Amino acid sequence: MKNQTETTEKKFQITNGMTQQYPEILTEDAIEFLTELHQKFNDRRLSLLEDRKKQQALFDAGALPSFPAETRMIRESNWITATTPRDLLDRRVEITGPVDRKMVINALNSGANTFMADFEDSTSPTWSNLMEGQQNLIDAVNKTITLNDTLKNKKYELNDKTAVLIVRPRGLHLNEKNILIDDQETSGSLIDFGLYAFHNHEQLSKNGTAPYFYLPKLEHYLEARWWNEVFEFAQEYLGEQNGTFKATVLIETITASFQLDEIIFELRDHIVGLNCGRWDYIFSFIKKLRRNKTYIVPNRDQVTMNTPFMSAYSQLVIQRCHKRNIHAIGGMAAQIPIKNDEEANNIAFDKVVTDKKREVQNGHDGTWVAHPDLVPLAKSVFDKYMPTQNQIHVKREDVNVVEEDLLAVPKGTITEEGVRKNISISVLYIASWLNGQGAAALHHLMEDAATAEISRSQLWQWLQNEVVLDNNKTLTEDYYHRLAMEEFEKIKKIVGDENHEKQNYHLAEQLLDTLVVNDNFIEFLTLIGYKYL
Repeated sequence: MKNQTETTEKKFQITNGMTQQYPEILTEDAIEFLTELHQKFNDRRLSLLEDRKKQQALFDAGALPSFPAETRMIRESNWITATTPRDLLDRRVEITGPVDRKMVINALNSGANTFMADFEDSTSPTWSNLMEGQQNLIDAVNKTITLNDTLKNKKYELNDKTAVLIVRPRGLHLNEKNILIDDQETSGSLIDFGLYAFHNHEQLSKNGTAPYFYLPKLEHYLEARWWNEVFEFAQEYLGEQNGTFKATVLIETITASFQLDEIIFELRDHIVGLNCGRWDYIFSFIKKLRRNKTYIVPNRDQVTMNTPFMSAYSQLVIQRCHKRNIHAIGGMAAQIPIKNDEEANNIAFDKVVTDKKREVQNGHDGTWVAHPDLVPLAKSVFDKYMPTQNQIHVKREDVNVVEEDLLAVPKGTITEEGVRKNISISVLYIASWLNGQGAAALHHLMEDAATAEISRSQLWQWLQNEVVLDNNKTLTEDYYHRLAMEEFEKIKKIVGDENHEKQNYHLAEQLLDTLVVNDNFIEFLTLIGYKYL
């Protein structure tokens, strides 16, 4: 370590009120690394976020996403990425979930090929969740992680064979309010990435693997360039060869789907795949085109992967990935087992099979599930239709997606039931998030921030545009408030008066009102909720 401990400590502060300092995570050496990351990369991150605002202003004025003219040569020329590591060649089933101790053990033991340990949409970013999550991953990498459940009289520990670990840090838009460097809030992305890479790169190498990451919510190829520069600096700082760290990028914004080749190109020494983050993609479609009356999106349930703009995007991802010799990972199966109702459970599982069959037959190299019970189901489908480790050799040269295909307006209806369901899901999820749970089982689906974002953004879009529902009623503020109050009462009856007050349901209702009845659109619900954590 450089001889500047005293100086670093003055630059680096944990905010007042955080009684737990986590000295085993925030060591002097780790603090120095985080400080270097912040000072080198945070200003550029903030500049990229300003670029997003400028682009949004153009969309609000009627512009539409398009393939960038300045990068045409990148799209049209022949080049491929660096080689994919051996332990990432077969990714047919990936399980995702938060970084709590039990989830980490169960996911690594699930039989999935990889586990995406998530500091982002399925983790509520409380101080304890984040810091204990880092400790859980350190213990997992060192293969010492255990958990004693006294209630169940059960001990959880790792199997001999476990899934390959991939970590998703928070998106560029999220600050880490509890860590200040130079009196400035830090980047959640850099804190999550930095602590995991710093503490685990040596042991991962000994284990025959390396630090692997999922990069969320990129909106432009310049953001991919930023991440590439972060990787290059971190590898040099930590004494790792360039290209050791690997990234899979989630294509979950409408703008990113117009820049697939460019994003891959910027990360070409590090990238091993793209993933179709379907729920955030729908949210982004609504959010980016929110003031364009042509792009009113129907009930969330009616927008599926067979909807033309979704089908076009997923097939384009497959084609561009395979051209560049990287994986194209499919989307999330959010279904969870339905206990005590065999018929409903069979219907849910049939939907998973249909979805995964479509993905593998289209050419996807793997898929996501949210629950361990879905791992063998998804695996059986991919095993049947993909006997090889992946199908990068399936180049899908038959795919010809143009700008209009990615912007095809989804057809469907907007119903009162759809409004009610969006209100209910939003409140239930926001309350869960405020209570420290970033993944919530609602209506037999595993909901995370992305699905809640769809619900509340639809409510905003429908209300702003005063859409006419299928019952011929116009969604006005008065009508919305009446439906909202009725849904709030239903929730209160289910959870009980005491729980309603103690477990942040009332606050969730207030936040939803701020998100929906507002001339201005709030970019992420987590931005206004974070101050309450």
